[in-house]
Amino acid sequence: MGMTATLAGCGSSDGSSEVTLKLVAADYGDSSANSSQKYWDKLVKEYEADHPGVKVEVSVYSWTDVDRKVKEMVAAGHAPDMAQIGAYADYAAKGQLYKVDDLLSIPVEANFVPQLTDASQTQYGMPFASSTRLLFYNKTLFSEAGLTPPQSWSELAADAKVLKAKGVKFPYALPLGPEEAQAETMQWLLSGGGGYTDDVGAYAIDSAENIKTFTWLRDELVGKGLTGPVAPAKLNRADAFEAFARGEVGMLSGHPTLMQMAAKKGVKFGMVPMPGIDGRTKATMGVADWMMAFKKNGHGKQVGDFLDFVYNDKNVLAFSHEYDLLPVTSSASDTMAGDQDDQDLAPFLDELPSAELYPVGKTSWAKISADIKEQIAKAVSSGGSPTGVLGSLQNEGIMADSAG
Repeated sequence: MGMTATLAGCGSSDGSSEVTLKLVAADYGDSSANSSQKYWDKLVKEYEADHPGVKVEVSVYSWTDVDRKVKEMVAAGHAPDMAQIGAYADYAAKGQLYKVDDLLSIPVEANFVPQLTDASQTQYGMPFASSTRLLFYNKTLFSEAGLTPPQSWSELAADAKVLKAKGVKFPYALPLGPEEAQAETMQWLLSGGGGYTDDVGAYAIDSAENIKTFTWLRDELVGKGLTGPVAPAKLNRADAFEAFARGEVGMLSGHPTLMQMAAKKGVKFGMVPMPGIDGRTKATMGVADWMMAFKKNGHGKQVGDFLDFVYNDKNVLAFSHEYDLLPVTSSASDTMAGDQDDQDLAPFLDELPSAELYPVGKTSWAKISADIKEQIAKAVSSGGSPTGVLGSLQNEGIMADSAG
Protein backbone atom coordinates (compact mmCIF):
# COMPACT_ATOMS: atom_id res chain seq x y z
CA MET A 1 0.00 0.00 0.00
CA GLY A 2 2.89 2.34 0.68
CA MET A 3 5.92 3.45 -1.24
CA THR A 4 8.86 1.09 -1.39
CA ALA A 5 10.68 1.21 1.89
CA THR A 6 14.23 2.50 2.08
CA LEU A 7 15.83 0.42 4.76
CA ALA A 8 18.09 3.07 6.22
CA GLY A 9 18.51 6.81 6.29
CA CYS A 10 21.41 8.38 4.48
CA GLY A 11 23.48 11.50 4.92
CA SER A 12 25.15 12.80 8.05
CA SER A 13 23.49 13.48 11.36
CA ASP A 14 24.88 17.03 11.62
CA GLY A 15 22.87 18.34 8.70
CA SER A 16 25.94 19.03 6.52
CA SER A 17 24.58 17.04 3.59
CA GLU A 18 21.22 15.81 2.40
CA VAL A 19 19.45 13.49 4.79
CA THR A 20 16.73 10.98 3.93
CA LEU A 21 14.38 10.17 6.78
CA LYS A 22 12.39 6.97 6.74
CA LEU A 23 8.92 6.87 8.32
CA VAL A 24 6.73 3.78 8.61
CA ALA A 25 3.10 4.66 9.27
CA ALA A 26 -0.25 2.94 9.73
CA ASP A 27 -3.11 3.31 7.26
CA TYR A 28 -6.27 4.89 8.62
CA GLY A 29 -8.14 4.87 5.31
CA ASP A 30 -10.78 2.38 4.29
CA SER A 31 -9.87 2.36 0.58
CA SER A 32 -7.12 3.46 -1.79
CA ALA A 33 -9.03 6.70 -2.29
CA ASN A 34 -8.34 7.90 1.25
CA SER A 35 -5.21 5.97 2.14
CA SER A 36 -3.00 7.65 4.72
CA GLN A 37 -0.32 7.59 2.04
CA LYS A 38 -2.06 10.58 0.45
CA TYR A 39 -2.03 12.52 3.72
CA TRP A 40 1.67 11.87 4.25
CA ASP A 41 2.59 12.59 0.62
CA LYS A 42 0.97 16.03 0.84
CA LEU A 43 2.53 16.80 4.22
CA VAL A 44 5.99 15.67 3.10
CA LYS A 45 5.77 17.72 -0.11
CA GLU A 46 5.07 20.86 1.94
CA TYR A 47 7.85 20.10 4.38
CA GLU A 48 10.48 19.31 1.76
CA ALA A 49 9.69 22.55 -0.10
CA ASP A 50 10.94 24.50 2.93
CA HIS A 51 13.73 22.08 3.87
CA PRO A 52 15.84 21.40 0.75
CA GLY A 53 18.41 19.38 2.70
CA VAL A 54 15.91 16.80 3.96
CA LYS A 55 13.95 14.10 2.15
CA VAL A 56 11.24 12.08 3.89
CA GLU A 57 10.14 8.70 2.58
CA VAL A 58 6.93 7.29 4.01
CA SER A 59 5.78 3.69 3.79
CA VAL A 60 2.17 3.06 4.81
CA TYR A 61 0.93 -0.37 5.85
CA SER A 62 -2.38 -1.70 7.07
CA TRP A 63 -2.91 -2.05 10.80
CA THR A 64 -2.80 -5.81 10.31
CA ASP A 65 0.81 -5.56 9.14
CA VAL A 66 2.41 -2.35 10.36
CA ASP A 67 3.58 -3.41 13.84
CA ARG A 68 5.09 -6.60 12.43
CA LYS A 69 6.82 -4.69 9.61
CA VAL A 70 8.52 -2.36 12.07
CA LYS A 71 9.52 -5.23 14.34
CA GLU A 72 11.09 -7.07 11.40
CA MET A 73 12.99 -3.98 10.23
CA VAL A 74 14.38 -3.34 13.70
CA ALA A 75 15.37 -6.99 14.14
CA ALA A 76 17.20 -6.91 10.80
CA GLY A 77 19.19 -3.84 11.87
CA HIS A 78 17.30 -1.50 9.54
CA ALA A 79 15.19 0.52 11.96
CA PRO A 80 13.31 3.38 10.35
CA ASP A 81 13.94 6.87 11.64
CA MET A 82 10.31 7.09 12.77
CA ALA A 83 7.43 4.70 13.24
CA GLN A 84 3.79 5.56 13.77
CA ILE A 85 2.28 2.38 15.24
CA GLY A 86 0.37 1.03 18.23
CA ALA A 87 3.00 0.67 20.98
CA TYR A 88 6.53 1.77 21.73
CA ALA A 89 7.50 0.78 25.29
CA ASP A 90 9.28 -2.42 24.27
CA TYR A 91 11.61 -0.48 21.96
CA ALA A 92 12.16 2.15 24.65
CA ALA A 93 13.13 -0.53 27.17
CA LYS A 94 15.88 -1.70 24.82
CA GLY A 95 17.31 1.81 24.54
CA GLN A 96 16.42 2.10 20.86
CA LEU A 97 14.37 5.33 20.96
CA TYR A 98 15.07 9.01 21.35
CA LYS A 99 13.49 10.73 24.33
CA VAL A 100 10.66 13.04 23.31
CA ASP A 101 12.28 16.07 24.95
CA ASP A 102 15.42 15.44 22.88
CA LEU A 103 13.35 15.77 19.72
CA LEU A 104 10.49 18.24 20.01
CA SER A 105 10.56 21.94 20.76
CA ILE A 106 9.19 22.81 24.20
CA PRO A 107 5.92 24.38 22.93
CA VAL A 108 5.11 21.32 20.81
CA GLU A 109 5.90 18.83 23.58
CA ALA A 110 3.83 20.80 26.10
CA ASN A 111 0.83 20.90 23.78
CA PHE A 112 -0.17 17.23 23.92
CA VAL A 113 -3.53 16.39 25.54
CA PRO A 114 -2.61 15.56 29.18
CA GLN A 115 -4.78 12.44 29.33
CA LEU A 116 -2.74 10.92 26.50
CA THR A 117 0.71 11.72 27.80
CA ASP A 118 -0.27 10.70 31.35
CA ALA A 119 -1.28 7.32 29.96
CA SER A 120 2.08 6.76 28.31
CA GLN A 121 4.00 6.87 31.61
CA THR A 122 7.29 7.14 29.71
CA GLN A 123 9.21 9.79 27.82
CA TYR A 124 9.62 7.98 24.52
CA GLY A 125 6.23 7.94 22.79
CA MET A 126 4.29 10.80 21.22
CA PRO A 127 0.52 10.37 20.75
CA PHE A 128 -0.39 10.65 17.09
CA ALA A 129 -4.10 9.91 16.82
CA SER A 130 -6.76 9.26 19.41
CA SER A 131 -10.35 8.15 19.64
CA THR A 132 -12.93 6.93 22.09
CA ARG A 133 -15.63 4.30 21.65
CA LEU A 134 -19.41 4.49 21.57
CA LEU A 135 -22.10 1.95 20.72
CA PHE A 136 -23.26 2.55 17.14
CA TYR A 137 -26.69 1.26 16.16
CA ASN A 138 -28.57 1.21 12.88
CA LYS A 139 -31.54 3.55 13.36
CA THR A 140 -33.51 2.05 10.48
CA LEU A 141 -33.18 -1.52 11.74
CA PHE A 142 -34.02 -0.45 15.29
CA SER A 143 -37.07 1.50 14.15
CA GLU A 144 -38.37 -1.37 12.03
CA ALA A 145 -37.95 -3.71 15.02
CA GLY A 146 -39.49 -1.28 17.51
CA LEU A 147 -36.31 -1.15 19.59
CA THR A 148 -34.57 1.50 21.66
CA PRO A 149 -30.78 1.65 22.20
CA PRO A 150 -29.63 -0.65 25.02
CA GLN A 151 -28.15 0.61 28.29
CA SER A 152 -27.29 -2.75 29.82
CA TRP A 153 -26.01 -6.11 28.67
CA SER A 154 -29.38 -7.76 29.11
CA GLU A 155 -31.01 -5.08 26.95
CA LEU A 156 -28.29 -5.47 24.33
CA ALA A 157 -28.85 -9.24 24.17
CA ALA A 158 -32.63 -8.76 24.02
CA ASP A 159 -32.29 -6.25 21.18
CA ALA A 160 -29.90 -8.56 19.34
CA LYS A 161 -32.39 -11.44 19.66
CA VAL A 162 -35.14 -9.34 18.07
CA LEU A 163 -32.82 -8.18 15.30
CA LYS A 164 -31.84 -11.77 14.55
CA ALA A 165 -35.51 -12.75 14.31
CA LYS A 166 -35.95 -9.89 11.83
CA GLY A 167 -33.23 -11.34 9.63
CA VAL A 168 -30.44 -8.90 10.48
CA LYS A 169 -27.15 -10.51 9.42
CA PHE A 170 -25.04 -9.27 12.36
CA PRO A 171 -27.29 -8.37 15.34
CA TYR A 172 -24.15 -7.42 17.28
CA ALA A 173 -20.84 -7.49 15.40
CA LEU A 174 -18.08 -8.85 17.66
CA PRO A 175 -14.72 -8.38 15.90
CA LEU A 176 -12.18 -10.51 17.75
CA GLY A 177 -10.08 -11.19 14.66
CA PRO A 178 -6.34 -10.42 14.52
CA GLU A 179 -6.66 -6.81 13.37
CA GLU A 180 -7.86 -5.13 16.57
CA ALA A 181 -9.17 -7.74 18.99
CA GLN A 182 -7.42 -6.01 21.88
CA ALA A 183 -9.72 -2.99 21.45
CA GLU A 184 -13.02 -4.89 21.40
CA THR A 185 -11.76 -6.92 24.35
CA MET A 186 -10.86 -3.88 26.43
CA GLN A 187 -14.19 -2.19 25.79
CA TRP A 188 -16.06 -5.26 27.04
CA LEU A 189 -13.76 -5.66 30.05
CA LEU A 190 -14.37 -2.05 31.06
CA SER A 191 -18.11 -2.37 30.61
CA GLY A 192 -17.99 -5.38 32.92
CA GLY A 193 -16.20 -3.46 35.65
CA GLY A 194 -12.76 -4.89 34.92
CA GLY A 195 -9.87 -4.09 32.60
CA TYR A 196 -6.41 -5.22 31.61
CA THR A 197 -4.78 -3.90 34.79
CA ASP A 198 -5.67 -3.27 38.41
CA ASP A 199 -5.51 -0.02 40.37
CA VAL A 200 -1.74 -0.22 40.78
CA GLY A 201 -1.02 -1.04 37.14
CA ALA A 202 -0.40 -4.78 37.45
CA TYR A 203 -2.04 -7.12 34.94
CA ALA A 204 -5.44 -8.38 36.09
CA ILE A 205 -6.52 -10.10 32.87
CA ASP A 206 -8.02 -13.11 34.61
CA SER A 207 -9.91 -11.17 37.28
CA ALA A 208 -13.30 -12.45 38.36
CA GLU A 209 -14.96 -9.52 36.56
CA ASN A 210 -13.18 -10.28 33.30
CA ILE A 211 -13.98 -13.98 33.44
CA LYS A 212 -17.63 -13.12 34.07
CA THR A 213 -17.60 -10.76 31.06
CA PHE A 214 -16.27 -13.32 28.61
CA THR A 215 -18.46 -16.06 30.00
CA TRP A 216 -21.45 -13.83 29.29
CA LEU A 217 -20.23 -13.09 25.77
CA ARG A 218 -19.74 -16.79 25.09
CA ASP A 219 -23.07 -17.91 26.49
CA GLU A 220 -25.43 -14.99 25.82
CA LEU A 221 -24.19 -13.54 22.51
CA VAL A 222 -21.95 -15.89 20.55
CA GLY A 223 -23.53 -19.12 21.82
CA LYS A 224 -27.01 -17.89 20.92
CA GLY A 225 -26.05 -16.92 17.39
CA LEU A 226 -26.42 -13.18 17.97
CA THR A 227 -23.05 -12.16 16.52
CA GLY A 228 -23.64 -13.14 12.91
CA PRO A 229 -22.47 -15.77 10.46
CA VAL A 230 -18.75 -14.95 10.76
CA ALA A 231 -17.02 -16.36 13.84
CA PRO A 232 -15.58 -13.61 16.07
CA ALA A 233 -12.12 -15.07 15.50
CA LYS A 234 -12.50 -14.44 11.76
CA LEU A 235 -14.15 -11.01 11.98
CA ASN A 236 -11.83 -8.02 11.83
CA ARG A 237 -12.79 -4.51 12.88
CA ALA A 238 -12.50 -3.15 9.33
CA ASP A 239 -14.82 -5.86 8.01
CA ALA A 240 -17.33 -5.19 10.79
CA PHE A 241 -17.30 -1.48 9.96
CA GLU A 242 -17.84 -2.20 6.27
CA ALA A 243 -20.74 -4.49 7.12
CA PHE A 244 -22.28 -1.73 9.25
CA ALA A 245 -21.92 0.68 6.33
CA ARG A 246 -23.78 -1.84 4.14
CA GLY A 247 -26.66 -1.88 6.62
CA GLU A 248 -25.98 -5.46 7.72
CA VAL A 249 -25.13 -4.76 11.39
CA GLY A 250 -27.54 -3.84 14.14
CA MET A 251 -24.98 -2.77 16.75
CA LEU A 252 -21.25 -2.60 17.29
CA SER A 253 -18.62 -0.72 19.25
CA GLY A 254 -17.20 1.97 16.99
CA HIS A 255 -14.91 4.97 16.86
CA PRO A 256 -15.43 8.24 14.95
CA THR A 257 -14.20 6.92 11.58
CA LEU A 258 -17.34 4.81 11.32
CA MET A 259 -19.51 7.92 11.13
CA GLN A 260 -18.01 8.91 7.80
CA MET A 261 -18.18 5.38 6.40
CA ALA A 262 -21.84 4.94 7.32
CA ALA A 263 -22.87 8.40 6.13
CA LYS A 264 -21.27 7.84 2.72
CA LYS A 265 -23.42 4.74 2.26
CA GLY A 266 -26.60 6.45 3.47
CA VAL A 267 -26.90 4.41 6.67
CA LYS A 268 -28.82 6.21 9.40
CA PHE A 269 -27.12 5.57 12.71
CA GLY A 270 -27.20 6.62 16.34
CA MET A 271 -24.51 6.58 19.02
CA VAL A 272 -24.85 5.96 22.76
CA PRO A 273 -22.43 5.08 25.56
CA MET A 274 -21.46 1.43 25.63
CA PRO A 275 -23.86 -0.60 27.79
CA GLY A 276 -22.51 -1.94 31.06
CA ILE A 277 -23.27 -5.12 32.93
CA ASP A 278 -26.13 -3.56 34.95
CA GLY A 279 -26.57 -0.25 33.16
CA ARG A 280 -24.58 2.41 31.41
CA THR A 281 -20.87 1.57 31.56
CA LYS A 282 -18.87 3.50 34.14
CA ALA A 283 -15.70 3.61 32.03
CA THR A 284 -15.18 4.01 28.32
CA MET A 285 -12.17 3.07 26.27
CA GLY A 286 -9.84 5.57 24.73
CA VAL A 287 -7.21 4.67 22.17
CA ALA A 288 -4.05 6.51 21.21
CA ASP A 289 -1.64 5.49 18.49
CA TRP A 290 1.96 6.49 18.85
CA MET A 291 4.86 8.10 17.05
CA MET A 292 8.39 7.13 18.02
CA ALA A 293 11.86 7.92 16.72
CA PHE A 294 14.68 5.38 16.52
CA LYS A 295 18.28 6.35 17.30
CA LYS A 296 19.77 3.86 14.84
CA ASN A 297 20.46 6.32 12.01
CA GLY A 298 21.49 9.28 14.16
CA HIS A 299 19.10 11.78 12.62
CA GLY A 300 17.65 13.20 15.82
CA LYS A 301 17.96 16.86 14.81
CA GLN A 302 16.21 16.37 11.48
CA VAL A 303 13.58 14.06 12.96
CA GLY A 304 12.74 16.56 15.68
CA ASP A 305 12.34 19.39 13.20
CA PHE A 306 10.09 17.26 10.97
CA LEU A 307 7.94 16.18 13.93
CA ASP A 308 7.50 19.76 15.05
CA PHE A 309 5.96 20.31 11.62
CA VAL A 310 3.85 17.15 11.86
CA TYR A 311 2.33 18.35 15.13
CA ASN A 312 1.39 21.87 14.12
CA ASP A 313 -2.35 22.58 14.40
CA LYS A 314 -2.88 22.71 10.65
CA ASN A 315 -1.58 19.19 10.13
CA VAL A 316 -3.10 17.71 13.29
CA LEU A 317 -6.55 19.02 12.35
CA ALA A 318 -6.17 17.97 8.70
CA PHE A 319 -5.49 14.39 9.80
CA SER A 320 -8.30 14.42 12.35
CA HIS A 321 -10.79 15.74 9.80
CA GLU A 322 -9.72 13.29 7.11
CA TYR A 323 -10.26 10.24 9.33
CA ASP A 324 -12.77 11.51 11.91
CA LEU A 325 -10.30 11.07 14.74
CA LEU A 326 -9.62 13.21 17.78
CA PRO A 327 -6.70 15.66 17.89
CA VAL A 328 -3.82 14.79 20.19
CA THR A 329 -2.82 18.39 20.93
CA SER A 330 -4.66 20.69 23.31
CA SER A 331 -4.75 23.65 20.92
CA ALA A 332 -6.18 21.56 18.08
CA SER A 333 -8.72 20.00 20.48
CA ASP A 334 -9.84 23.46 21.57
CA THR A 335 -10.22 24.50 17.94
CA MET A 336 -12.29 21.42 17.16
CA ALA A 337 -14.49 21.86 20.23
CA GLY A 338 -15.35 25.38 19.15
CA ASP A 339 -16.02 24.60 15.50
CA GLN A 340 -19.66 24.02 14.58
CA ASP A 341 -18.54 21.90 11.65
CA ASP A 342 -17.02 19.42 14.10
CA GLN A 343 -20.01 18.94 16.37
CA ASP A 344 -20.47 15.36 15.17
CA LEU A 345 -17.23 14.54 16.98
CA ALA A 346 -18.31 16.27 20.19
CA PRO A 347 -19.61 13.10 21.92
CA PHE A 348 -16.24 11.41 21.39
CA LEU A 349 -14.24 14.49 22.35
CA ASP A 350 -16.27 14.86 25.56
CA GLU A 351 -15.33 11.34 26.65
CA LEU A 352 -11.58 11.63 26.10
CA PRO A 353 -10.62 13.33 29.40
CA SER A 354 -12.05 10.43 31.43
CA ALA A 355 -11.30 7.56 29.06
CA GLU A 356 -9.06 4.64 30.00
CA LEU A 357 -6.28 3.74 27.57
CA TYR A 358 -4.23 0.62 26.92
CA PRO A 359 -1.35 0.10 29.38
CA VAL A 360 1.09 1.39 26.77
CA GLY A 361 3.69 2.38 29.37
CA LYS A 362 4.31 -1.31 30.13
CA THR A 363 7.22 -2.73 28.15
CA SER A 364 5.30 -5.99 27.86
CA TRP A 365 2.19 -4.44 26.28
CA ALA A 366 3.18 -4.99 22.64
CA LYS A 367 3.63 -8.71 23.27
CA ILE A 368 0.49 -9.08 25.38
CA SER A 369 -1.54 -7.12 22.82
CA ALA A 370 -0.34 -9.52 20.12
CA ASP A 371 -1.17 -12.50 22.35
CA ILE A 372 -4.68 -11.15 22.92
CA LYS A 373 -5.19 -10.81 19.17
CA GLU A 374 -4.19 -14.44 18.70
CA GLN A 375 -5.98 -16.06 21.64
CA ILE A 376 -8.94 -14.10 22.97
CA ALA A 377 -11.52 -15.35 20.46
CA LYS A 378 -11.03 -18.87 21.80
CA ALA A 379 -12.69 -17.73 25.03
CA VAL A 380 -16.04 -17.18 23.28
CA SER A 381 -15.95 -20.15 20.92
CA SER A 382 -18.16 -23.17 21.45
CA GLY A 383 -16.69 -25.07 24.37
CA GLY A 384 -14.16 -22.31 24.98
CA SER A 385 -12.91 -21.57 28.47
CA PRO A 386 -12.78 -17.91 29.50
CA THR A 387 -11.01 -18.95 32.69
CA GLY A 388 -8.39 -20.88 30.77
CA VAL A 389 -7.78 -18.31 28.04
CA LEU A 390 -7.68 -15.31 30.36
CA GLY A 391 -5.54 -17.23 32.83
CA SER A 392 -3.05 -18.06 30.09
CA LEU A 393 -2.89 -14.41 29.02
CA GLN A 394 -2.41 -13.35 32.64
CA ASN A 395 0.50 -15.75 33.06
CA GLU A 396 2.07 -14.47 29.85
CA GLY A 397 1.69 -10.93 31.10
CA ILE A 398 3.40 -11.74 34.39
CA MET A 399 6.27 -13.51 32.63
CA ALA A 400 6.64 -10.70 30.08
CA ASP A 401 6.78 -8.14 32.89
CA SER A 402 9.41 -10.18 34.69
CA ALA A 403 11.47 -10.55 31.52
CA GLY A 404 11.16 -6.82 30.82
